[in-house]
Amino acid sequence: MDRRKMLIGVAGTGVLALGGTALLRPGQEALPLLPVGAANAQTAEASEGDAPEVVEMMMGNPDSPVTLIEYASFTCPHCRTFHQRVLPDLKANYIDTGRINYIYREVYFDRFGLWAGMVARCGGPMRYFGIANLLYEQQTEWTQGAPRDVADNLRRIGRTAGLSNEELDTCLTDQAMAEALLATYEANTAIHEIPGTPTLIINDEMHGNMSYADLSALLDEALAAAE
Repeated sequence: MDRRKMLIGVAGTGVLALGGTALLRPGQEALPLLPVGAANAQTAEASEGDAPEVVEMMMGNPDSPVTLIEYASFTCPHCRTFHQRVLPDLKANYIDTGRINYIYREVYFDRFGLWAGMVARCGGPMRYFGIANLLYEQQTEWTQGAPRDVADNLRRIGRTAGLSNEELDTCLTDQAMAEALLATYEANTAIHEIPGTPTLIINDEMHGNMSYADLSALLDEALAAAE
C-alpha cells in the first residue's frame, strides 16, 4: 500500500483523543503527504538509491550497557505529558550523567506528526531535542486548524528555534526525506510492535507509559544487572 494513503488526513480530535493508541490506517481518500504549498515536491517518487540518511536521534552515553528507546508521536498527549513530567528528571539523573543511552524514535499516526518530525530534524541533531521540546510544549496550539494552519504553526515553532523560512520550506517540501522517515518508522515497528505511545524499550524489553519513579526503578535494575 502507498504509504501516503496510510496517513490520516487530520490530526485532530479523533487521534488526539485516543492518546496515541490509534494505528495508521487508510484514509477516505488519497491525501498529499507534504503540507499545502509543497505540491511540486510531491510529484516525483524518490528511488531507493536516492533515499537520504535518517539519523538516529539520541542523547547520553552510547557505550552504556543500558539503552532506553522511546517511541513517541508529536501529536500524542500522553507523550507530551511524559516529556513534561518524566523526561526532565530522566535527563538530569540518567542521560546527562552518562548512565544510559537514550534514543528517541518518531511514530507517525498522521501527517501532522510527520511534518513535526521534519521540522524537528530541520535544525540537525544539535537542535533536534530543543525543537522537540517546543513541539510538545505547544502541542495543543500547533495541532489545531486546517493543514495549511498546522504547517504555518510548525514554521513559527521552527523560526523560534532559529531556523529561517527558506530552511523550513526546504525541509517541509523534502519528499525524499518524508519517504525515508516513513520507511524508517515502518522498519522500526517491524522490530518492535508498538501498541501505543509512548512505548519504552529498555534493553529490548518493552514497557508502556509510566511514572518517573517506576522508570527509574527499572533503569536501576538494568544497570545493576549489567555490572
